[in-house]
Amino acid sequence: MRATISTTKVFKRRQKVVAAVDLPGVPAGTPGKIWIVSGVTWIRYHVAFDNGGELANLDAAQLCDRKVWAAQQKAAEAARLEAERLAQREAMRAEALANLADAPAGH
Repeated sequence: MRATISTTKVFKRRQKVVAAVDLPGVPAGTPGKIWIVSGVTWIRYHVAFDNGGELANLDAAQLCDRKVWAAQQKAAEAARLEAERLAQREAMRAEALANLADAPAGH
């Protein structure tokens, strides 16, 4: 299966973005700024990242808008916390049911 490439402009010059995937020398989540947008049939971006890395020929699929990235991270964290709370509730429920089963018959 061929990888899809961007044929439309997603980001503008000087827009603040985040690396959406691990890139050479740039871990996912690293903020940066787009310096050059180029291409006719394949729109690619030259980005200067905050960790000092500069990468050219990046596709839009490898980048994400900073605000969108922050919202996605916040939603993922909320989902993780909710899953933890649910697991804790289930453990407490199972413990309470086990304590009820172990209680003397007269009570």
